Amino acid sequence: MAYGVFADYYDSLTENVNYTRKADYICEIFKKLSHTPVSALDLACGTGSLTLELYKKGIDIFGIDASSEMLTQAQSKALESGAEIMFVRQRMQQLELWGEIDTCVCTLDSLSHLQGAGELEKAIERVSYYMESGGVFVFDVNTPYKHKNILGSNTFVYDTDDVYLVWQNTYRERDCSVKIELDFFVPNGGVYSRERESFREFAYPTETIREILTKHYFKVEAMYDDFSFDPPNEVSQRITFAARKI
Repeated sequence: MAYGVFADYYDSLTENVNYTRKADYICEIFKKLSHTPVSALDLACGTGSLTLELYKKGIDIFGIDASSEMLTQAQSKALESGAEIMFVRQRMQQLELWGEIDTCVCTLDSLSHLQGAGELEKAIERVSYYMESGGVFVFDVNTPYKHKNILGSNTFVYDTDDVYLVWQNTYRERDCSVKIELDFFVPNGGVYSRERESFREFAYPTETIREILTKHYFKVEAMYDDFSFDPPNEVSQRITFAARKI
């Protein structure tokens, strides 16, 4: 899916995400794999917060996202910080680059937004196509546990200075997916206007993801519980994969 109205409020609604810490974590994974990024892609970069943090660490990186609204925010951040980062509008499963990369990151369960295992495989196939032998792909995904027990068929409410958001989920057991409906109530001159977006996220068994990676010439070097270097467990909500192109 491509965020529209969500792009205007994405950063304020994800203030709990520490992008500096996320960048440190990813760089530590690179060190564990003895990998030094030379040409890096931030796939589904969103508003570019992580892209910018990795750029600050000296990584030559560019970002791709399907949402023009998100990329507008990303470009503004880069300009304000004086960072020379290129942002391109593309869908993950239709990735077309102008040359090879040796590094790809895809975070905040962006791959979970792809609509089923077929689209997931297509995105991984496209990354593999442009990845140099020995290159590293680091990404995270939601777990089936999170979809069933945390997101579930629950409703969440967020109240910020900019927007009042009602987040409603509907869990579907047969494919471990969650339909997410977002209602944004935006203050405007003493009244609220309402905007709506909806999309579906999918979760997969780790073995399914492993099989897709192997099919497209990636070797899984490590799987970690979110923001740690411990292996995933039965209550992990997000799993980080580190895979190397063979």
